[in-house]
Order: sequence, then C-alpha cells, then structure tokens
Amino acid sequence: MVGIFSLWLPILLGAVGVFVASSVVHMLLPYHRKDFQILPDEDGVMEALRRFDLPPGDYLTPCSHAGMDAMKDPAFKAKAEAGPLLVMTVLPKGSFTEGMGKTMAAWFGFCLLVSFFTAYAAELALPRGADYMAVFRFVATVSFGFYALGALPRSIWYKASWSTTLKSTADAFLYGCVTAGFFGWLWPA
Repeated sequence: MVGIFSLWLPILLGAVGVFVASSVVHMLLPYHRKDFQILPDEDGVMEALRRFDLPPGDYLTPCSHAGMDAMKDPAFKAKAEAGPLLVMTVLPKGSFTEGMGKTMAAWFGFCLLVSFFTAYAAELALPRGADYMAVFRFVATVSFGFYALGALPRSIWYKASWSTTLKSTADAFLYGCVTAGFFGWLWPA
C-alpha cells in the first residue's frame, strides 16, 4: 500500500503544474477572452446599479425566499415574464485593480486540495510500483473530475454559457493530464 505522505512531492508538483498551466491558458491563449459578454451601454448599467451600493454577494432576480409557492404568485410571474432575469455576482470594489494575489493564492490552495484528494483516491486504489500508465489513467480521471464537474451545475441551473463551461472542461482535461504526469512519474516503486 502507498501511504498518502509518500505522495507529498507529486501532490505539490501536480498543484504547481496546474497553476502554471492555468496561468498559460488564461493569460496567453485567447480562447477565454470572450467568456463574458459586454453589456449594452455598460457605463449606463453600471451607473444605474451604483446607486444601490450593492454589497458583494450573489444575487438572483426576481428572487423569492418564500419557496416554490411564491413562484406561482401572479406578481412574481409578471416580474419573471417582464425580465430581465439575472444571476449576478457582485465583487468587492477594486477587485480588478488591486491585484490578483489573494485570488491566485486561493486558486493554488484549490489546486493543492485537488492534488491531495486525488492522491488519497490513488493511494487507496493503486499498489506501490504501479505501472506509469495505470497511475496516469486513474489520476487523470479523478483530477479531471475534480476540476471539471463543479462548473456544470452553473450551466444547468443558472443558464451560464455552455461554451464557457465546455472550455473550462477542456482546461480541466489538461489539468488532469498535468497532475497525472507528475503522479505517474513519481509514483513510489
């Protein structure tokens, strides 16, 4: 049996490798640049929302906390039919101009978490001295699942763009392969 602590190096290198790969994907490759659309009259929409001084958080409109029965109310139905229907995240002011340090640190922490749980699954399923390709296939599958599957509910429930979700799923395939490469290479003999 392989102990989880003997996998500290592939855990760390898998996280570093995904962090670097994701930086290349998002900073150098152009295919994520249009994941979000620009609002018509962006300045006007921002000015209109600014007066509400919305605190950071997730918003849905129209929204009811009274349960499913409230959605049957004619007033709620009228609001929903008149639109617009929005799912919106308000970020803290200055989030884009103050740097990405905290966000990048949180992303790296997530990459470490994925590598750790992938290692845990792999050490339960694979013996010491397992063949490189056996390790690669298993680790790629598990880590791909961690990186990819969380994005799907946003498209299912909140109608987030399927093209963006599919691009993120393709990224997850790359991240799974990067993670698997390090685990396969450094799997204990």
